[in-house]
Amino acid sequence: MTHSPIMKTAFIHTTPILAGFSFLGIAYVIYMHSLGFAPIFAIVMSAAIFAGSMEFVAGSLLVASFSPLSALILTLMINARHLFYGISMLEEFKNVGKKKYYLIFGMCDETFVINKTAQVPSHIDKGWFMFYVTLFNHCYWVFGATIGSIAADYIHFNTHGLDFVMTALFVVIFLDNWLKESSHLTSIIGIGVSLACLIIFGPKAFILPAMIAMLVIFILMRKPIERKVGTTS
Repeated sequence: MTHSPIMKTAFIHTTPILAGFSFLGIAYVIYMHSLGFAPIFAIVMSAAIFAGSMEFVAGSLLVASFSPLSALILTLMINARHLFYGISMLEEFKNVGKKKYYLIFGMCDETFVINKTAQVPSHIDKGWFMFYVTLFNHCYWVFGATIGSIAADYIHFNTHGLDFVMTALFVVIFLDNWLKESSHLTSIIGIGVSLACLIIFGPKAFILPAMIAMLVIFILMRKPIERKVGTTS
């Protein structure tokens, strides 16, 4: 089997991701550098973890007080959407052989969207197409981290306040989701719960209680929320 046409098709579909991942990878390494980590740590983490926003959070966790339970819950909450990605891709991964292990490891938002929605030509093997989409996106992220490591080593500037890049990243993700969702009920609940926990627990301890409270509320209100979303879609 000739892989060149498959790689070309996958590359065409992932080209828009190249710019975004490269920029975020650069920002990630510079952010890690501002926390005191050598660039090699960020490069290795970008290759081994490949979890986007969670990598920014991991940097903060590594310099914070050791709290494995909080780290575990935070990681599960941030990446919980991948559970639903995985369920929806069960059929797609069914006949791809051993490639499925890398496909599972390398699944991210952008890769999921491409692999789930792309109209692959009949002469292109879907399993290998998904593999190369995942591989290219993974490489884009590591490439951005590598470029960022060069900038962090040779371009010296005041990085005070750069840690706000993580906050900005989550704000952008939230706003993007706000624009796409048919009902803002869950977003409003999330904002309300976060503000309440911020007032009650203070800025240093509100995240974990807020996440737990949101999880409980969403479980208890699942049916009303589904009806609300259904009537507005």
